[in-house]
Amino acid sequence: MTDTLFPGFEECFIEHPKGRFYARIGGNVTSPALVLLHGFPETHASWHHIAPALAQSHRVICLDLKGYGRSCVLPGDAAHEEYAKRTMAQEVVEVMATLGHQRFSVAGHDRGALIAYRIALSWPEKVEKLVLLDNLPVSKVWEIMADNPLATPHWRTFALPAGAPEQCMTQTYLEEILRVHTADGSLNCFTDEVLEDFRRSWREPERVHAFCEDYRAGAWQDVEDDRRDLAAGKIITAPTLVLWGEVFLGRLAESPLASWQSTFIPHAQGVEVAGGHFNAEENPQETLRALQAFLC
Repeated sequence: MTDTLFPGFEECFIEHPKGRFYARIGGNVTSPALVLLHGFPETHASWHHIAPALAQSHRVICLDLKGYGRSCVLPGDAAHEEYAKRTMAQEVVEVMATLGHQRFSVAGHDRGALIAYRIALSWPEKVEKLVLLDNLPVSKVWEIMADNPLATPHWRTFALPAGAPEQCMTQTYLEEILRVHTADGSLNCFTDEVLEDFRRSWREPERVHAFCEDYRAGAWQDVEDDRRDLAAGKIITAPTLVLWGEVFLGRLAESPLASWQSTFIPHAQGVEVAGGHFNAEENPQETLRALQAFLC
C-alpha cells in the first residue's frame, strides 16, 4: 500500500508468539499512544481518512487484527477460543507492549469495538480512553436478534458450522455486505485502493475461514463472557465515547448509548453522526471531530 493513504506513517510488522502483526504507525514517538482497531470485512486501511489528523496529537497504531489484512492468521478450534474477543484483546495488549506502550487509548469499530471493550474490561490498567464506534455489547446484539430474527442476519449465518459460511463469502457477497451497511447503499465511500486492500484478504481462503471463526466465537465464547461479567457486575472504568451512525444503529429502539450505559459503561458519553455503519469512511469529518474532542 502506498503512502498516499497514510502520509508520514511507517509500515511495521510486530513479532508475536502467534506470528507477525501488521500495522501502520504515525505520529510523534513521545505522544500518547492510540491504537485503532478495524471491523469486518475490512483492514487497517479503513482509518486512512482520519488517522493522519489523529497523529498530530497521538502516536497512532492502525493495526490489522489477527486473521485480517497482513497480520497472522490461525485456524480456529472446536471451543472457539482462538478468535474469542478476550483472546484477540490480549494479543492487542501484547502487541502494544512490544511497541513500548504499557498504557494507551483504544478506538474500535464494528468487530474492533468488541475487542476494544474487552481490553477495557479485562485490562483496565492499560486503557487511558476508550472509543466504541457503531457496535453494541455482544450479549445485547444477541438479545436484539432473539426478539427480531431478521436483525443482523449475517451474525447467524457466519456463525454456522464450517463449510457453508466460508463458501458464501465471495467477493461479490462481501461487497454487498459493505454496500447494504452504508447510508446511500453504494461503495462510493471506499476508494479503489482501500477496496483492493480489503479484497486481498478476501482472496485468501484461510482468512475467510478466520472471518467466520470470529463470528463463531461471537456466538459462543464472546456472549458467555459478556453474560458472566454482567452477572458479576463488572463495568468499564475508562472514560468512554460511544459513536454511531444515524441511519444504522441510530434506528434501533434503544440508542447505542443507552445500551452501553445499561450494561458495561454507565458513565459513557455518546455522539451520533450522519451516515451509516462505516463512520470513519462515510463521515470522516464528524467522526474525526468527535474523536479529537474526546481524546485531546
